[in-house]
Amino acid sequence: MPHIVKSFDDELARLYDTIVTMGRATRTQFALALDSLTDSGGQTAARIAASDVEIDRVNEEINDQVLRVLALRSPMADDLRLVVTAMQMATGLERIGDYSVGVARHATALSGEPPRSLGSVTRMGKQVLAMLTDVLDAYAERDAGKALAVWKADRQVDETHSSLFRETITYMMEDPQNIRPCSHLMFIAKDIERIGDLATNIGEMVYYLATGRPLDEARPKGDTSSSAGVL
Repeated sequence: MPHIVKSFDDELARLYDTIVTMGRATRTQFALALDSLTDSGGQTAARIAASDVEIDRVNEEINDQVLRVLALRSPMADDLRLVVTAMQMATGLERIGDYSVGVARHATALSGEPPRSLGSVTRMGKQVLAMLTDVLDAYAERDAGKALAVWKADRQVDETHSSLFRETITYMMEDPQNIRPCSHLMFIAKDIERIGDLATNIGEMVYYLATGRPLDEARPKGDTSSSAGVL
């Protein structure tokens, strides 16, 4: 329902649109990070580092918008839920950007010596990119069903990560020369897995935004690798 003061509606719409814009930029950044896995020249990594500055700027802009709305409008009910979700989402998206930079940094270190598990990491990256795409669509559409599907998809990513961890350890044990590239690959896989976790967190936020109810189920987890506690 529109507010009596139209400027309040305009402020909420602008906040909502800024989150959508930040989400698109973050998705593009992560897609570039995945491209950097096969970019031997390192040009993609440089583009990611530059885009991270813009994402940080948008995050600050969203924080300013949130503080303004809270201070001047004292939002309640649905409006307050939208504002708080925006603030939480901006923090999550900014962290996804940071992890994307980490993926690109380790990918650059792998240049010239891609390990045998690179294909598995790429497949895992595509799983998480699909999750991120879907959860951002869910936010733009306020689609609780799509948000819930992303939340459930995290188990598959965790299982892929566990399998990849075991595969990489096997290669490291087979030949000491594999230790360095496989170590970088494990850090890449962990950063991707964390991006999946953040996409799942956003799914929970979107579900709450759309329905007014938090998810009361335990989050499905499938990561049994020992790396969960050491990387």
